[in-house]
Amino acid sequence: MYLVYSLLLFFAILFYFPIYFFRIKIIKREKLCLRERLGQGLPQMAPGEESIWIHAVSVGEVLSLQDLVKELKKKHPSWKIYFSSLTNAGLNVAKKKLKDADHVFFIPLDFARVVKRFLKTLEPKMLVLAEAEFWPNLLREAHRQTNGILLVNGRMSQHAFRKYTRLKPLARGILKYIDLFLMQTDRDKEKIESLGIEPDRVEVAGNLKSELNLPQFTDEEILAVKKNLGISRGKKVIVAGSTRKGEEEMLVEAYAEARQNREDLLLILAPRHPERVHEVEKICHNYEFKIAKKTQVTPEAVWDVLILDTIGELVRFYALSDAAFVGGSLVEWGGHNLLEPAFYRKPVFFGPHMENFRALAEEFVECRAAKIVSKKEELVDMFLLMDEKELEEMGKRAEELLHSLQGATAKTIKAIEVIMAR
Repeated sequence: MYLVYSLLLFFAILFYFPIYFFRIKIIKREKLCLRERLGQGLPQMAPGEESIWIHAVSVGEVLSLQDLVKELKKKHPSWKIYFSSLTNAGLNVAKKKLKDADHVFFIPLDFARVVKRFLKTLEPKMLVLAEAEFWPNLLREAHRQTNGILLVNGRMSQHAFRKYTRLKPLARGILKYIDLFLMQTDRDKEKIESLGIEPDRVEVAGNLKSELNLPQFTDEEILAVKKNLGISRGKKVIVAGSTRKGEEEMLVEAYAEARQNREDLLLILAPRHPERVHEVEKICHNYEFKIAKKTQVTPEAVWDVLILDTIGELVRFYALSDAAFVGGSLVEWGGHNLLEPAFYRKPVFFGPHMENFRALAEEFVECRAAKIVSKKEELVDMFLLMDEKELEEMGKRAEELLHSLQGATAKTIKAIEVIMAR
């Protein structure tokens, strides 16, 4: 099976590499880091040192592990923490945000020889995977050469569950190498067990994304940020974060209708991928709005729609907003993190597709800490900020619910300590 997998992976890379090269090297002008992906130039372990290797797919997963990495280093300062990511965006955010990680690098290409080189160089005592990132050769070799493998913040979307169910024997063959699954919810636990994983290898630990360690802003700081962005006093700001293709059209159309009744509204659009900024700009120009981009805006700027064309700043914009819409939820994507606006006590809105955060979304709606908006009229009402007193209470409930969900980091650290002590 592994030989066939490696051959398929080789031909997939061969086919995809020209596209990847053009997108990363030519368009984005970023480094390919091929030597690093092949295990060259990694730091050598000193005799007697203990290390742990943590892997996260991309930006969202990296950010969810900030508190875990910080607390691990605080509790075990002698441990070397190595951190890998799959994407350029994830790697850049990890280098910027994870100050307690000793070395940040790209995950190796999943060929047995390359993975062995990584493991031989880093000598980790264990491998920690975030959410649902399963590389067959990495799992097999890490199982052979470490104390154990831990899945943290595990989740199983309905789409992934259907895929693994169709390939159940293969899935079980890969997942057998993971020593312990720390899942987010009881539903995730049931799904992973239905794939043939023994119940004593699965625990519910909660959601690490609820362990937010975000910057706090004073009222004066918020006013200063608004001033620098050209947002005058009295303006109401709605932030639509991590939007996906197909959503901006619906949001801007509803915003245009709301503006006919309320001229003090401003919209900040933060597309999930900055390379879509020009596409989003065109949609806004269809409604003759004044458009500004974050990288070009000045205190004197006058705009109706501000497009966030940077990475890693979204939380700051949630903090200055009057209401927040969580993207990836009007289209069948599965939604994005609804806890960041909740952290700043903002009323939270999202569409009907929150499969990636199903349990959290259901709990927020049930506690009246968030609202589902799917029809055009509901989106218009969201922009109109109907019943501002109720919206304020909604934001307060969101913050209180978020605080009640804390605790996943402590459970995860305890599991890591058990495996490290073997």
